[in-house]
Amino acid sequence: MKKEYWFIILTYIVMQLSGILGIPLLLRMGIGEGESQRMAQITASGYWTVASFAAAFAIVLFLLRKHFKSNEFRGDAAPVSTSVLWAVGGVFMALFVQVIAANIEIQVFGIEGESENTKVIMEVLQVTPLLILVTSIIGPILEEIIFRKILFGVLYQRINFFLSALISSLVFALVHGEPQHVLLYGSMGFVFAFLYVKTKRILVPIFAHVAMNTFVVILQTNREQLEEMLKQAEQMQFIFGGM
Repeated sequence: MKKEYWFIILTYIVMQLSGILGIPLLLRMGIGEGESQRMAQITASGYWTVASFAAAFAIVLFLLRKHFKSNEFRGDAAPVSTSVLWAVGGVFMALFVQVIAANIEIQVFGIEGESENTKVIMEVLQVTPLLILVTSIIGPILEEIIFRKILFGVLYQRINFFLSALISSLVFALVHGEPQHVLLYGSMGFVFAFLYVKTKRILVPIFAHVAMNTFVVILQTNREQLEEMLKQAEQMQFIFGGM
């Protein structure tokens, strides 16, 4: 594996663990002062997440500057027009497998409720709106570079697609800190790995991942309004149906 890849992985690990020291540091500096302990913790967590992800993103792009367009697989990359179609289609594929995986978790394994990770993120977003740049753009780009371009790409050079996608998707799922939702995150990992192999362009799964996360964030932040609209639609349907 290229030495730059090792530095990128190390940067990502340090970023993930940096909050252990960074968040208490921000609290000592007065971030969240005057708020309750829990709100201060959330505020500091939001600011540190934005800062650490932005720093890691800059470092990763610098380390990858000579390799971003490199093709990890044999053969030429798909034409731009084909790649655009796969990128757009990939968004729907990722959302589709999420729905299937979520239903399997509920119906087969009895795992109910939405992702705790998503709940926490939405709570922090209310305090630190700038976090949307991390959840919708920076985070997905870093994850595709780490788990698809590097981890999956290196494995796929040595073993078949299924095992490469399985290993990289499993690691991708576990990094989110919710082992009970390994099927949910893992299924998305398979879709993004497929898009990468199909087009041989890392920008394709990056676009699909960014678009999917952005859609989910928008859906979650406007959840109350959407529920109200659905209720109003049901009431209208009842009124017209009773005429």
